[in-house]
Amino acid sequence: MIESRVAAIVADAEAAFDGERWPAHPLDDEVTESETRTLYLGASGMAWALRRLGSTLEVPLEPIGAGPSLFVGDAGILLVTRGDDAQLQRLIDENARNQVSDLIRGAPGTLVAARHTGLDPTQSVQAILEDRSVGILGIAHGFAGAVAALRGYVPDDELRPRVESVLREHAVWDGDAVNWPPSVGAEPTRVQWCHGAPGIVALLGELMPEDLLIAGAETTWRTGPLEKGPGLCHGTAGNGYALLKTYAVTGDRVWLERARSFAMAALDQLQRRYSLMTGDIGAALFAQACLDVDARFPVVELW
Repeated sequence: MIESRVAAIVADAEAAFDGERWPAHPLDDEVTESETRTLYLGASGMAWALRRLGSTLEVPLEPIGAGPSLFVGDAGILLVTRGDDAQLQRLIDENARNQVSDLIRGAPGTLVAARHTGLDPTQSVQAILEDRSVGILGIAHGFAGAVAALRGYVPDDELRPRVESVLREHAVWDGDAVNWPPSVGAEPTRVQWCHGAPGIVALLGELMPEDLLIAGAETTWRTGPLEKGPGLCHGTAGNGYALLKTYAVTGDRVWLERARSFAMAALDQLQRRYSLMTGDIGAALFAQACLDVDARFPVVELW
């Protein structure tokens, strides 16, 4: 059943492609010309996801002068096309100087690109290590995303104490469940991949003490499928990866069953929304991940 529903999402996406791009969805607000090409919201993200799901759809892509970032700039497009590694290396080096240190726009994101391509990560690693501030906590825009990007360049045994100290200091407990606020000193307002426990568990699960891991997964489970839709960034599929990662770390099958229930919920929320991080293809990727029992998060861990 899941296989046929994933295939239907792929077929719908192929049919909706006009030869250059996919139609923008009203929930994505006004999509700019550059955004129609990016990894986060545009054609390069869709092309990558469809390729992962076995599609042979040809999607013409080229850099658009949208800046060096991974998810909303040219680095992501070049990562998908692998058409000009010299240019991609220049963007990785340029983005190391970005004052915004997050996965979406900053050096952590382009460090991920360096990992997937084998290009030189030196400047990005150094920039992240030099930035010891902790302001924003989550995966998409803060501390957790920077740590996730450093994996493979800094030994996990060195990252674990830093992760534990920051997460314990800023944890907000509710009985045996825990969440984290978007930024230091704030109250938790979201339970999403981009902000809150789900993203932190999904990407840092192997680095977390077991009590924080399970408590963060418990928050994700109790919150249930998100009303915002099926997507990865702030939807049911993205949250489901936290449950799948908890199974991968603990081996407790209850978390796999919970992940699969989230996958079914995400498949019931389809919006005919065509983007990697906010659209239906995220539900397809997560459903396939549950079949494969592969907890690696798209783009950041899985390429």
